[in-house]
This record gives sequence, C-alpha cells and structure tokens, in this order.
Amino acid sequence: MSRRFLHSLRPIQQRQLSSFRFRPNKPNRFSTSSSHSLSGLTTRAKLFPAKPTTTNIHHFNVRPPLRTCHTTPSKMASSQRTYDDALSRLAQLQSNRTIVNLFGSSDDTNNDSQNKKPAAKKDLNSLAIPEMLSWLARAGYTPSSLAATGLKCVHVAGTKGKGSVSALVSSIISQYPPPPSFHDGGGGGAHIIQKPVVVGTYTSPHVLSVRERIQLDNVPISREKFALYFFEVWDRLSAAARAARDPVQSEAEYDGPGTKPFYFRFLTILAFHIFVREGVKQAVIECGIGGEYDSTNFLSPQCVTASVVTQLGIDHVTMLGNTLEKIAWNKSGIFRPGVKGFTRRLDGEAQKGVMEVLRNRAQEKEVKRLVEVEDEQVEKWKGVEGAKLEGPFQKFNMALAVAAAREHLIRVGYKFQGAFGEEGWELDDIPAEFEKGLKEASLKGRCESLRDSKGTEWFVDGAHTEDSLAGVGQWFAGKVKEGDVNVLVFNQQDRDPEVLLRALLTAAQKQSGTTTPVFTYAVLTRNEEKAPAEGEPERDLAVQLQGQKIVQEASAGTETSVYNAVESAMEQVQKIAEQARKNGKTCNVLVTGSFHLLGGVLKTVEYVEY
Repeated sequence: MSRRFLHSLRPIQQRQLSSFRFRPNKPNRFSTSSSHSLSGLTTRAKLFPAKPTTTNIHHFNVRPPLRTCHTTPSKMASSQRTYDDALSRLAQLQSNRTIVNLFGSSDDTNNDSQNKKPAAKKDLNSLAIPEMLSWLARAGYTPSSLAATGLKCVHVAGTKGKGSVSALVSSIISQYPPPPSFHDGGGGGAHIIQKPVVVGTYTSPHVLSVRERIQLDNVPISREKFALYFFEVWDRLSAAARAARDPVQSEAEYDGPGTKPFYFRFLTILAFHIFVREGVKQAVIECGIGGEYDSTNFLSPQCVTASVVTQLGIDHVTMLGNTLEKIAWNKSGIFRPGVKGFTRRLDGEAQKGVMEVLRNRAQEKEVKRLVEVEDEQVEKWKGVEGAKLEGPFQKFNMALAVAAAREHLIRVGYKFQGAFGEEGWELDDIPAEFEKGLKEASLKGRCESLRDSKGTEWFVDGAHTEDSLAGVGQWFAGKVKEGDVNVLVFNQQDRDPEVLLRALLTAAQKQSGTTTPVFTYAVLTRNEEKAPAEGEPERDLAVQLQGQKIVQEASAGTETSVYNAVESAMEQVQKIAEQARKNGKTCNVLVTGSFHLLGGVLKTVEYVEY
C-alpha cells in the first residue's frame, strides 16, 4: 500500500482504530495496510491496549472461514438482549460516513472513457464484494444458500427515486397473495411468525428508527424481532471470529464490535437473515451507494427477478466517478445474466452517453432485455390520484415500479389477464391491485406531508442532490397557497449548499408563477438535536452562514436566521407558526436537504416509536 494512502488514514489511526481486511484467497498475515469502501470493504476493530498510542496500532489481514459457522456463542445476560442493547451495539460499529470520507476528494478525473470502469479508487472498491461474501459466510450464508431458500428479489439502484421505487414495488407485490409454493416457510423462525410474510423490503437510510430499513409487508420490523435477530447475527459473527482465532487483545473482544463489519454491511446481512428466518420468499432490495461494489450486490441471478436503475445524478463522485457516464457504469453493476433490466429512457444529446453506457453494460452482463420506460408513455398516462407518495416526479417512479413489479410477479408464477398480460401492455392497462399498491405506498421522509396538533403543515423530504431538491421545490410550491406563511428549514453539511439551495429556490419560484418569494422565512441549522452543553466548544456554522448568504441573494424578500441545533431552530419555527395563526394564516414548513435533519425535526412534530 502506498505511503500516500497510509498518510490519508492517519486521522483515523490517531483515534486508535485498527482494521481487519479479509482476503479469502490469501493466507493470514500481518500487514500495515488498510482499505475501505462503503460498498463493503474493511471494518475497524479495537485491537489496542488500555493506553494506546499511534505507534502501537496494528492492521491485521485476516482470512475468515468460507464455511458457515454455527459455533455456540458465549451467553449474555437476558438484560443485555433488549432492543435498546441492540441499538447500543449497532452504534459501536464503524459508521458509513467514516468509510465514505476515506475516499477523499478525488474527482476521479484520470479516466476519459465513458464506457469504462472508473479508474480512481477502483482498488478500494475491488475488495468490496469478496469481503462481503466473507462476512456473509461468517453469518452462515452464501449466495447459493440464499437462492436455495427460494428468495426472489427485485434489486434497485440509482441516484434519485430508488427509495420511492422500492416502496412502490413492495406495495404492489403486497397486494397479491404469495404463490402456493411460497407457503413452505422453512426459515426456522416460525415460533414468532404470526402469518406468512408476502414481501420483505430493505432500504436506506432511515429517518427516525433503524427498523425502517427492514420491513415485513411494508411495516418496520418490530422491536422484539429486531433484537432477537440482531443478536443471532452478532453471535454468529462472534463465534466465527473465535473459531478462526482472529487476533484480539482479550477473549472478550470476540464478542465486541471489532469482529463485526461496518454499519451498512452488518444491517445488510441482518436483513437477509431476517428474511430467511421469517420465511420471506419475495423481497425488494435497495442499494446503498452505487451498484457494482455495493454491499447488496452479492445476489445470484437465481435470486433476482428484476434489476432496476432509477434516474441518475451526480453524487458520491469520489466513490462512483464524476460524470453521469461513470455513475451509470457503477449503478448498472446490479444487472444479472438472464434477468430483465429496467430504467428510464433519457432522450437528448446530454443523456446520449448515459444510455449508451447502460445499454453496453446490459449487453456485457448478458441481461435478458433492457426495458427502457419512455417519458412519452408516462406523460400520457392518467396516473394515480390520491397517492401517498406525492410530487410530480413520482409519476415516473411509479411507471418504473409498475414495469419491474409486473416482471417480478410473472417470474414467480402470476398470469395477468387482458391487455396487461400481453407484451405490448400500456400503463393505462394496470389492474386494480397495481393502482391500489401505487396509492398506498409510503416512505418515511420522502415527499411526506403531515399536520401537527396546532395546525402547522409540515412537508419533509430528505433530498440532497441538485435534481432532487429541484423536484422538492416544485412539489412544495405546488402545495401552498398565496398568502400562506412558508418556512424553509435546510441543512446539507457534506455537499455544496450553493448548488443545492439555488436549485431548490429556482424550481419553487418557477412553479409558483409569481415574483413574490415562495419562502417567507429560511432557517439554516446544523443537524445536532441539542445545543452544545456548557464547556463544549462552539460549533462551526460556516456552512449555515454560507446558506444564509445564498438565500439572501436568490430570494431577497426572505427573512433568514442561523442556528447551531435543531432544538433552537424549531423554537424559532414554532414562534413563526404561532404568529401566523394569530394573523389567521396557514404556516407551511418545508424541511429538506438531509435525512439527519429530518430525523431531528420529526421528533419534535409527531410521535413515532423509535
């Protein structure tokens, strides 16, 4: 490993972190190197004495067993097996943000080819799937063993709309009873199964509760089941590390976070474990970041009924590439041989290269067929009235979901009657079950609207890319009325706030059709829920102050304010709403820019079990 890359790890080393790197095809050996990827590379383990220094941190390359391991785990007291204890242990795992930050700020500019694999960082990504397979084996699974359970999945990647498409597909599938062959159970979890689960869903990120990520029949898994299955996976990983004699400082560390993968990878394994234990035969799996190297991309073709790539945009450039073509290459990595791929056809010269990449990748991956949903077909469709997932852009997500769900249901044995069963079907041919599924689909923090007990209207969406925020601005401006008091609550700590805010404000203003600013007030805040405690350092508000300046330039009539915590920001919003009520006006609050921000805000305006 180069000195330059080791230097890039120094800030993490100084926090006394070490790593396991799993190389299944190489013998165990000690090394002083480390690699990481959110797609699924390396975990960190605390392998240091009580008083560590930066000179006694060791990096171990450990080969995990490629056999399944069900060694009896060490027993924990029942008081340590609660849902809260599971959350506490989950919080000890290395965060996704830490992994993403290891990719630095490179824009991956060394590769000029539109159809080739991005060059920069590819060595970090290349270990992602082999390591994920090794962790999966430690938990007792392989791609073939998952396929043997009969699990059939719709796999979804993309930059914009992948969460919505996943929710829509799941909702459609849930309208149909599982085929007779699916009632055999076999997951070993019958002791807590109330009824057969029609569909499982795995999405990210969550807004209020990690249980939102793993759903059974479109409902977050219960606390009881989450805790039970969490510790089953935790114990399997501990037992596998102990059986392999992974190097640790003490025997107790086998049961700790050092022998576990990072956050997203652990939850991915947990999701599939839950699906197996609950006897789930149909699932919708959303990628985390990318596709080719994503932690979910270990599924065999036998497990996948449809591969979906939603609309693409520029995001996570240090991991995926800095052009749409490079990102398209990465996202289309989920295509599978003999399985249909689905995407939105993008017309125009600017999108020509993207479609070329997707078509070439489909050919390279030997997909059965790449189905390209045309905008013209979607625009003439009457759509679905009263859908919970709001926003004009959702119509395109719905069309993609219909195509993928139809293919999935056909693959698992359903036969549709009439025009919808024919090859040349159109969106107006969808049966009542599809329409009901599209109408009922929902997803926390995506075009979500609610009214609090005092009558304030809240609109929340975790959009954090330029195109997505433009869509949110259009959606919000279409919901409010002239004379309302409109408040924007915004933060985006990791991306350029100028690009994002200008996209939001411009789209909202255009949708309004007036020159009067859409937003009466703009509140720029950090994501922390509470203000700094006494004695804590002041928080950096440079991003918020920059955002304030941008709003003042782009929307001169909007009153702005900056806060260092959600709590104080919400106090200001409540004051604005109270004054609006006194004046007989409706107060509408748009919260956007960050899922982290949404979580803090929603805790103050509605009760949700979390």
